[in-house]
Amino acid sequence: MTKKLDISIVIPVYNSEKYLKRAAESVVSSLGKIDGEILLVENNSTDKSLDVIQELIKTYKGKISVLHYSTPGASPSRNLGMKKARGEYVWFIDADDTITPDAIPKLLTKARQEKADIVMFGAERIYENGHKDYLSPVDESMKNYKSRFVRYGMGPWQILIRRKWWQEYGFSFKEGIIHEDMELMSALILYTDRYTSIDEPLYSYYQTSESVLHKKKFNPHVFDIFPALEGLYQRFEKAGAEKAYHAELEWFFIWNLLIDSAKDFSRFKEGRSGFTRSREMLKKYFPNWRRNKFLRQKPLKLQIYVRMNYKKK
Repeated sequence: MTKKLDISIVIPVYNSEKYLKRAAESVVSSLGKIDGEILLVENNSTDKSLDVIQELIKTYKGKISVLHYSTPGASPSRNLGMKKARGEYVWFIDADDTITPDAIPKLLTKARQEKADIVMFGAERIYENGHKDYLSPVDESMKNYKSRFVRYGMGPWQILIRRKWWQEYGFSFKEGIIHEDMELMSALILYTDRYTSIDEPLYSYYQTSESVLHKKKFNPHVFDIFPALEGLYQRFEKAGAEKAYHAELEWFFIWNLLIDSAKDFSRFKEGRSGFTRSREMLKKYFPNWRRNKFLRQKPLKLQIYVRMNYKKK
């Protein structure tokens, strides 16, 4: 019989030689004597990531193991990691980030006290110039916390997940796109009332120029925003929740199409068609988006910026 562990940490690895040791050592430190595992899912790295992995396995014998997967992308790696995980809880961590020494014990304690399916926590976002800001979690004591959860757009690294719950609903990350988390994360709250949070920066999220989302050359995967949002909308339709969360989804689309992705569409001439596709998507799903209540709460300057991006060609 396979031994059940307290927690499984899943770390996708692709050309992560610079940061992987730092990430893994922060997890080992946080695990301490907790019964857990670190699964490094290596995915066709062309640098010295494999050498770093072998060094880590040798140094932390019994704590770290490696899975090899040939399908490109973080999604297949996370899906495989969840499939192989033995922990009661699973935490997806990026190979270029770190966690605090007290992160794992705090999260496990909170999860068990609240019998939670999801525990969300704060994260410190760290930029290459040294600037830092804080990503606060969604507070479950708020009256409309599910509304904010849907609008939030957190990464998979910002939540601890009860594995059996995840498997019960057959969740998985959409493969073949870079916005794999967007297609799923905001919909998770539709499937549980067992949610809690810790308002502390337990995770350090490093913004590096080498990130797939921060490339200096045009990456056609910026257009993955469209299938990701379409998939998210379909999840809400399938759950019968698109009407109840219409305004939240509408704002999520506005933010991601006309504010966030608009930066990439503008940066490169190859991306300009993204503006046309954004208009088409909004016309299809949210033709009255200009009246969105969350948009109207924003500063006038942002509202004007959004409307200008909608008209760009």
